[in-house]
Amino acid sequence: IRRLAVLAALLVLGGCAQSNYTWGWHVVSPFDTRGLTNLQFLVNGVFSTVSVALVSITVSVLLGLIFALPALSSNRYLLWLNRAYVELFRAVPMLVLILWVYYGVPVLTGLQLNVFIAGVIALALCDSAFEAEIFRAGLQSVDEGQREAADALGLSYADKLRYVILPQAVRRVLPPLGNQFVYMLKASSLLSVIGYSELTRRANELVVVEDRPLEIYTLLVFEYLVLILLASFAVRRLERHLARSDRSASGA
Repeated sequence: IRRLAVLAALLVLGGCAQSNYTWGWHVVSPFDTRGLTNLQFLVNGVFSTVSVALVSITVSVLLGLIFALPALSSNRYLLWLNRAYVELFRAVPMLVLILWVYYGVPVLTGLQLNVFIAGVIALALCDSAFEAEIFRAGLQSVDEGQREAADALGLSYADKLRYVILPQAVRRVLPPLGNQFVYMLKASSLLSVIGYSELTRRANELVVVEDRPLEIYTLLVFEYLVLILLASFAVRRLERHLARSDRSASGA
């Protein structure tokens, strides 16, 4: 993280030295009264970004698991349901679905959606197609002998999923699910187009007021860089922890 931050700073400083552009860093300087106010305004968008990403990934994981289960069935109609859902929401661009949900759902249903709910629905639907594929791969990776042993014990389908298949599958898909959360953090910036006050939206509003787009968007890059690096670090820690647990279990 430290090396990437230094590299990014050097690139910015190098650009400053070679350009005739007159930089106005005072608009985001913590040593200037107005700059400090602008900084606080931008940083306050972190909570909105993280909260919408967390809620969206939670809904997405649940939907992905629900629509991954039909892929295990031998019923062709359930298999078609899985493929239709995955292909539909994997094909629609996320920005297009955000706009359609925000403007289309109220017209079709009469329900008025605030920007947070509309954003969660759109992000979760788009991402759930990928979550369904992750879960499908995880579920199908469970050894067939485990399923046969569960059948031999007389477990029902629900109990077989609950006690045998899902615990093993979830453990295997946790790292890719963590990577999807990192993706969701970045995708949340698209919600700025419908007025959700996350990091990118706040930066856009500040650019209109201060008319210093390069300085403000440079700071926005650093905000996302720190946020994504922290999330990626947590995902890597989780992967190493799971790897150590697997080695301990195999050694036992």
